[in-house]
Amino acid sequence: MTDYINRPIYIEKIKPFIGKSLIKVLVGQRRVGKSYLLMQLKELIKAQNTNTQIIYINKELNEFSSIRNSDDLFCYLEQNVKGEGKVALFIDEIQDIESFEVTLRDLVTRKNYDIYCTGSNANLLSGELTTLLSGRYIEIKVFCLSYAEFLNFNKIYDSVESFKTYIMVGGLPYLINLSNEIPVAYEYITSIYNTILLKDVVARFNVRNVKFLENLVQFLSDNLGSIVSSKKISEYLKSQKINISTQVVIDYLGYLESSFLISKVKRSGIEGKKIFEIGEKYFFEDIGIRNAIVGYKSTDINKILENTVYLHLRIAGYSVTVGMEGDKEIDFVAQKAGNKIYVQVAYMLTNKDTINREFGNLLKIPDNFPKYVVTMDEITETTTYKGITRMNIRDFCLYLASE
Repeated sequence: MTDYINRPIYIEKIKPFIGKSLIKVLVGQRRVGKSYLLMQLKELIKAQNTNTQIIYINKELNEFSSIRNSDDLFCYLEQNVKGEGKVALFIDEIQDIESFEVTLRDLVTRKNYDIYCTGSNANLLSGELTTLLSGRYIEIKVFCLSYAEFLNFNKIYDSVESFKTYIMVGGLPYLINLSNEIPVAYEYITSIYNTILLKDVVARFNVRNVKFLENLVQFLSDNLGSIVSSKKISEYLKSQKINISTQVVIDYLGYLESSFLISKVKRSGIEGKKIFEIGEKYFFEDIGIRNAIVGYKSTDINKILENTVYLHLRIAGYSVTVGMEGDKEIDFVAQKAGNKIYVQVAYMLTNKDTINREFGNLLKIPDNFPKYVVTMDEITETTTYKGITRMNIRDFCLYLASE
């Protein structure tokens, strides 16, 4: 058996559905470890039932290049599936098979197929496909490594230096195979960014203005965590003598989000009753990619910490919005299974104005859900102020990971 580093947060989500007549779909950005999760599942199923036939198709390997569409996939299975017994089918990067949904719809009705697939496109199961496979699939979002996973993968302990490395290079799993030198890491990360941009955005959506696409990513990198809108971006570009319509900006933002390069966070009322349609924040699904694009600068630390906390909330299973009420803003309103938490993120609470701002907005929220102020201050223990919990960001990330 191959020695894989386990990622129980995902394996445990999938385990209840092993052997069931449901398509298990793992989606997420390229190189976040979806393929290795398939491998772990394959080994797990082998160990549970040695009579199960394993069929594995990886569309990134040349040996499977002949499987271009649904008909090719049917032919491949007819040639390779032996007998009438249980079949565990694994398809990596299934979006590269045209009309794959036709095959999946047929196979899922056959009680002997246990189906798992991965995709690097957020629209993989949307629109007509969702209708075709309604009630026949579950989707599991796979993220880059959490801070706890980063420590485990690198076999290191939690420390100021470990966390600094994490927020500089991000959580792409393959980085454990490279040297600890930041330039080497950024060279690899840049190659992944280019693949995402060219294969998952430019090629998939037939993007013609690649230069504008790159400028848009640069703009989002510089304005990380700021409230922006497509109109604001369009007006900024016009000030730079780049004339791009608001609709094109909206389209390109959608393409970047679909490829899991960025994530859009909408604004909501503090009590969550209203969603604002104009103005949202954008965060990168791997902070290392953002830093490789524009460089890691200490002056950007607040933005980087906010992106890091956002990712940890998502990895922990929360849906997230930016809280707005009048002129008050709460960095994150996070909800999961009927529970809610509020989170403010700051670099350091160095003066009275900062303390009043970060705690003050939370104190005005009239409910009793947990509220946190998360900073990089080296505090010896978690403390509370008028019911608000103050935590070091490393403790917050590890605390969430243990929930």
